[in-house]
Amino acid sequence: MKKKILHVDLDAFFASVEQLDNPKLKGKPVIVGGTSKRGVVATCSYEARKYGVHSAMSSVMAHKLCPNGIFVRGHMERYKEISSQVFEILHEVTDSIQQMSIDEAYLDITDLDEDPHDIAVWIKEEVKNRIGITISIGISYNKFLAKLASDWNKPDGIFKITEEDIPDILIPLPVLKVHGLGKKTAAKLNNIGIFTIGDLLQYDIKSLSYIFGQSRAEEIYNRIRGIDNRSIKVTSIRKSYGRETTFSEDTKDREYIREVLDIYLLKITDRLKKSNKLAKTVTVKIKYEDFEQITRSHSLTSYTSSYDLFKEAMDLVLDGVELKKKVRLAGVSLSNISDSEHYQMSIFD
Repeated sequence: MKKKILHVDLDAFFASVEQLDNPKLKGKPVIVGGTSKRGVVATCSYEARKYGVHSAMSSVMAHKLCPNGIFVRGHMERYKEISSQVFEILHEVTDSIQQMSIDEAYLDITDLDEDPHDIAVWIKEEVKNRIGITISIGISYNKFLAKLASDWNKPDGIFKITEEDIPDILIPLPVLKVHGLGKKTAAKLNNIGIFTIGDLLQYDIKSLSYIFGQSRAEEIYNRIRGIDNRSIKVTSIRKSYGRETTFSEDTKDREYIREVLDIYLLKITDRLKKSNKLAKTVTVKIKYEDFEQITRSHSLTSYTSSYDLFKEAMDLVLDGVELKKKVRLAGVSLSNISDSEHYQMSIFD
């Protein structure tokens, strides 16, 4: 069975968060990083990239290339907060997630029945609607090609690479696009006349071993032919299961909100059971029309995956929420997670 892998990559993440928090920066060349003469660019908006600014560049050089650039000192705690919100959305799709950095991850969705493109569209819409930033997603049957695909239509893009696309789609690409080949190695290859993956495809494993060494030669040989057997190594431990939505129209209809959260709770508890997990705490999240946000929680006396018990608790929480203003977003989540096979019931359960 061919794997179905997604690679998700938040677009110009730090700069996007700065533009999110300060709308006056939208559409402007934002450069995040040290603002002193010895400073280094952490990342920059796509408006700044048009001038040739890129990460790891000195702030002095960035200012020369982009005199109108707006330099912003980074806010790492805020970036972590937004990243956590994004990964909560990803966990609504699958728990098979390998987080590569604060803004990048692989998802293995092989076991899901849904079309990968539909899942990618859903992720993009949820990240945009709930958080307000964009994400690019690559779809393929292995990690190398999925990562390659996520960079294809940046920013805010979706791209899929299939077996039928190989090797034609790879042939014209520069060797730097091959995962595992850095700038120094690419420069060495260029010096001996190897500029594209098509050039590299002309060499057998024995020849490649003279260039890369025996251990790496087979890996590179396979990779440029679309073969990558690396598995998803789950690095992101799920701390909660939840769903939320932004309503098409702001509402004060408590029963409508309850009905929506009811559907989500049913899906969440079903997911909990399939994952062989138990939970103890239910949380309702409400965001009002003026973007004021509140969360209210209730913890049960013991761990469970029972929809009925959590439904009763959720209703109590929701009844205690004052609908003083119209609501634009509502969500429900279950937390305080335990593995069911390791949970020992108390005499009160």
